[in-house]
Amino acid sequence: MNLVEKILKPHLLSGDMRPGEPLALRVEQTLTQDALGMLAYLAFESLGLPAVRTELSVSYLDHNLLYADYRNPDDHAYLMSVARRYGITVSRAGNGICHSVHLARFAQPGKLVVGTDSHTPSAGALGMIGIGAGGLDVAAVMAGEPLMLAMPRIVKIELTGRLRPGVNAKDAALCILRAFGVKGGLGCAFEFGGEGLKTLSVPERMTLTNLAVETGATTSVCPTDGEALRFLRFQGREADFIALAPDPNAVYDDVFPLDLGAVEPMVALPHRPDNVVTVREAAGTAVDQVFIGSCTNSSYSDLMKAAAILRGRRIAENVSLLVTPGTRQNYLALLRSGAVEAFVRAGARVLECGCGPCVGMGQAVRTGGVSLRTVNRNFKGRCGTKESSVYIAGPETAAFTAVAGKIAWGAEDFDLRELADIREPEACEEDDSLIIRPTPDPDAQVVRGPNIREIPLGDALPDQLPVCVALCLGDHISTDDIAPSGAKNVANRANIEEVSKSAFERLDPDFWRRTQALGSSVIVAGENYGQGSSREHAALMPRYLGVRAVIARSFARIHRANLINFGILPLEAEETGVYHPGDRLSLRGLLSGGRPETLIVHNETTGRDHRAALRVSDYEWAVLRAGGLLQYIKAKG
Repeated sequence: MNLVEKILKPHLLSGDMRPGEPLALRVEQTLTQDALGMLAYLAFESLGLPAVRTELSVSYLDHNLLYADYRNPDDHAYLMSVARRYGITVSRAGNGICHSVHLARFAQPGKLVVGTDSHTPSAGALGMIGIGAGGLDVAAVMAGEPLMLAMPRIVKIELTGRLRPGVNAKDAALCILRAFGVKGGLGCAFEFGGEGLKTLSVPERMTLTNLAVETGATTSVCPTDGEALRFLRFQGREADFIALAPDPNAVYDDVFPLDLGAVEPMVALPHRPDNVVTVREAAGTAVDQVFIGSCTNSSYSDLMKAAAILRGRRIAENVSLLVTPGTRQNYLALLRSGAVEAFVRAGARVLECGCGPCVGMGQAVRTGGVSLRTVNRNFKGRCGTKESSVYIAGPETAAFTAVAGKIAWGAEDFDLRELADIREPEACEEDDSLIIRPTPDPDAQVVRGPNIREIPLGDALPDQLPVCVALCLGDHISTDDIAPSGAKNVANRANIEEVSKSAFERLDPDFWRRTQALGSSVIVAGENYGQGSSREHAALMPRYLGVRAVIARSFARIHRANLINFGILPLEAEETGVYHPGDRLSLRGLLSGGRPETLIVHNETTGRDHRAALRVSDYEWAVLRAGGLLQYIKAKG
């Protein structure tokens, strides 16, 4: 077996491990982040259980760190009180980014973690299968339900060679993303291997497993070896090490070779992470801002390399440089090393340990401005400014760019060989004082601020469904397009009535008013609808506004699952140009007979009939019939 199969097999409760077949998987761990965890815990509360049923569930306070008014602190008070009530571990605000902290303190080889963040596969750097999901799926797992998942195709990423000094694992990840595109990994799991993998540290491997999400892949994983053991020993968790590797004759559905020695510095151009070129091709582009951080590139060694480049230099006068250590542990190590002083003397602004600018929580770019960031997504408007451009690169490129004032890599007065010896530290300070591990307390009071509301639930699926086309869209519509992030909207994530007013606001500011007036409606789109974040608000907000179906050429995995979880039909059609805004459609005979595989969509406006496929499993059909996942679980008792 390959490594993915080896890890999944002992977790398999039902199903056949053939690509595309539905699986039911036992899960040991869950993680949530505050921006998306609110709905997960509101959903879990509604199930009436005394405690979580996982080995470990961790609630991270890392996104909503901007306390502009009462809403974010109220959300954090709620999350901490829910944790006391149900026995959930909390990583407090300031402790760091969920994926980085989880990898360091909780990830265990051979186990499964499901998280309300699409980059949960970052845990694959330690031989743990991580899967991003919507909050309802995570709530179900916390309640003891299995994770329902389609078996992915297994693609081996065969690494050879060694990265040259100054070339980052981020550059290798961008090469992979350029090759696969933002939908080439749909239905796949990436398994990294080869002699080249042995040259990469665990944080470098995390950069690969993290960014592989942007191909649409279900998960990514690396075998465990001496590097993994060294990392766990460094964390004081040597007992968690398990040697994991594929069988020598393991079979894969595909193999993608990558020579690390041939990798050049790369950059993703606006406004998609797969729009990748070499830095040489983008060199000279003037920038207004540089951000070094995020779960993709905020490790100790990443920031030490950036500090080495900046030491003794100053940033260009036209550039604002922002630096965010990924974890408090790394921050303390950087303070001791003198790296933070190098950043500050160079002119950087050092931010708190969290997601920050990556998710649009402060540090927006000026109108029409350019920001180069070491993040994983550069969708239009994600930085907080609609009319701006975000480029993605590694920390070395970011540091050189901050000094030059334009996209650049290397400098005449800097010897890249200085970066070759920078490694992760050999020892660390194990300070978990910002991690709270409570036991369940049924008497603990749950704190609810005025902006925290119950999840609105829709009704069961009817046999006949008249709908009106509310919006027609193109390819690669992201969850940022559907449910925009940013400080204003994220603060309202626990108030669906209010936050739904922001649905599609960057594409159609009047969407929420018009859709409510239509009653039941449908959205039409092209390929890869719902790419990007796992935020279930991109399904719940349209459902609250009356959307009952989406007709698209194809769907991103997590968003498709979220649509089903809120009772929205994910209909696939090759021809979507036959529909126009305002068309009145009729979906008939939904409940007559068994699970329908093809629906006839009658366009009452044109008088024509069109076909749409409903490719769902028996389980997904049961959820849709019930009106959503919560209704389905409650009906089961």
